[in-house]
Amino acid sequence: MQKFVNINQVYLTGPSFVTIGNFDGLHRGHQALLRQVIRVAQEAFATGAVTAPPQSGLITFEPHPLTVLRPQIPHFLLTTPAERLTFAAQLGIDFGIIQNFTQEIASLEAQEFIHLLKTHLNLAGLVVGPDFALGRGRKGNLEALRDLGDELGYTLHVIDPVTWTESPVRSSTIRQAIQQGDVVMAAELLGRAYHVSGEVVHGDQRGRQIGVPTANLQTAADKLLPQNGVYATRAQLQHNGVLHSFNSVTNLGVRPTVGGIQQRLETHLFDFPPADHSGDLYGQALTIEFIARLRDEQRFSSIDKLIAQIQLDMQQARQILHGK
Repeated sequence: MQKFVNINQVYLTGPSFVTIGNFDGLHRGHQALLRQVIRVAQEAFATGAVTAPPQSGLITFEPHPLTVLRPQIPHFLLTTPAERLTFAAQLGIDFGIIQNFTQEIASLEAQEFIHLLKTHLNLAGLVVGPDFALGRGRKGNLEALRDLGDELGYTLHVIDPVTWTESPVRSSTIRQAIQQGDVVMAAELLGRAYHVSGEVVHGDQRGRQIGVPTANLQTAADKLLPQNGVYATRAQLQHNGVLHSFNSVTNLGVRPTVGGIQQRLETHLFDFPPADHSGDLYGQALTIEFIARLRDEQRFSSIDKLIAQIQLDMQQARQILHGK
């Protein structure tokens, strides 16, 4: 995939078929939309609607538009823009643009934004969902975009809403599930386990002291974390060009038994380290996939009772993760 950081930096000579949106989560609905972009581009070339091989593309935004339009309301992300492009590339999208979202971009009329796409992306087709609109005041609705297409020479393609177990797939629904700790439901709607990535940083090493060493993960401030609790997880570690995957158990919370006050994400990796690793994770990037919620965070009357519960958590996590 070709990756760009600004529409103005792109000059495509061949035709492109594009979709636009926040795509936070890159969930099943977004995936269906991206597959349709690829399909429409292929069909246009096959039928002679375009005479040169077209490219499929995605435009997303950083920061999230809500942080610019409603800065007083905190907004947490399911996926970073870079992660969205990674997932889109896996589906076969040819290029991705992470457009810096500013008040200037927000103030553009729909026609002005579409002119940018025609000038820089040689827009031949726009593929969107049924509720899509762009431009100042969201005046660029489907009817307006179809009229612009007739004027400027591109086609508009609208896909049907995507449902899963008879309910619409929406980022807001996934966000709510994660906030409630329902990582199984979130995974169903995402089409993959919800994950959090970050750098392993030094903690207070209490896990090591009780024989259960943990990796303390520092995550992005705007990344949505699940509800506090204990989870069966899978940890992904890139080392010496090799991707290692470990079953693991993760505690997310303030650790009330030891008087903690700051929220921490701490993961114990089973069967670690691998043969080619020293076991030192500090400063390395780690990705945690949340597979199942085991229990709420709780305060224990003694460290011994905490250790006993941790052993039960580890056993339960191993049982859940076995064969997954």
